[in-house]
Amino acid sequence: MEYRQLGRSGFTVPALCFGTATFGGGNDFFKAWGSTDAGAASRLVDICLDNGVAMFDSSDLYSKGLAEEVLGAAIKGKRNRVILSTKGTFRFSDEPNDVGASRYHLISAVEGSLRRLGTDHIDVFQLHGFDAFTPIEETLHTLDGLVRAGKIRYIGCSNFSGWQLMKSLAISDRDRLVRHVVHQAYYSLIGRDYESELMPLGLDQGVGLSVWSPLGWGRLTGKIRRGSALPEVSRLHKTSKEGPPVSAELVYNVVEVLERIAGETGKTVPQIALNWLLRRPTVATVIIGARNETQLTENIGALGWSISDEQTRRLDEVSAIPKAYPYWHQDVWGAVGTRRWTA
Repeated sequence: MEYRQLGRSGFTVPALCFGTATFGGGNDFFKAWGSTDAGAASRLVDICLDNGVAMFDSSDLYSKGLAEEVLGAAIKGKRNRVILSTKGTFRFSDEPNDVGASRYHLISAVEGSLRRLGTDHIDVFQLHGFDAFTPIEETLHTLDGLVRAGKIRYIGCSNFSGWQLMKSLAISDRDRLVRHVVHQAYYSLIGRDYESELMPLGLDQGVGLSVWSPLGWGRLTGKIRRGSALPEVSRLHKTSKEGPPVSAELVYNVVEVLERIAGETGKTVPQIALNWLLRRPTVATVIIGARNETQLTENIGALGWSISDEQTRRLDEVSAIPKAYPYWHQDVWGAVGTRRWTA
């Protein structure tokens, strides 16, 4: 297994991480992802560890903490072999303060995750979303205290915009607090918005990327093709509106190129899509999910080889979309009067 540095830290993580949103199935939304129980989860964890996938990502949002409970049971007796990553900030109960990135909620969220995971520390804790009501200083001082208390090792964020992440980093530097070393964000061949602002920010500030939904919310499995209905078993039947927006035409165009490259390499469509991501700047780890052992084994097969530069170029071209302002302007005029990094 390839290990990569997690942002500007001394910590390294495996290039693939196993996501546990499929664990528990505590409500209709997450049942569409999967309902893996502790027994099946333990088997998936063992397969991961046998293949070097030693990092597991969860959240208290996933089935209201049930995913963390299932993961905690599955890693019992194996804690010294795994890297645990989880997230908090979304509403956990109807209690007025049981939401957000306040000192009150973050301490409660971390304590709850520790209890459900059956551990005394979380290796990577990420803010699952930006809280516009809590001062960033309060959030970061709280996280710094949790690190100093030994309950968290590293901190990160998820789904932040560029200014939210940059302001957080600036406050950490100003107040000499722990910094975000990872941003868990959406990035895929059919969702490349990350490249416009967040990727250059990550390169400049030393923030690694943990990729969620690398297969475009289940659209790059190879089962969705032009002129065909959705497969009978697909989370898109129930969760398409909650997932990343994308045009059907872009999906079909990208999948067609993926299929051609799969034929050239002897690999599968998901493996090609994952391998493309593993070649991108700032990517520290790609979160893979699986309902069963077959899916897990296939996803792990994205490692240990690489698509060619020419195949990468074809994928870059077919997945390119018009950029928003000011990024299109910077691309056009950067060649004339200034220098700018581009993906």
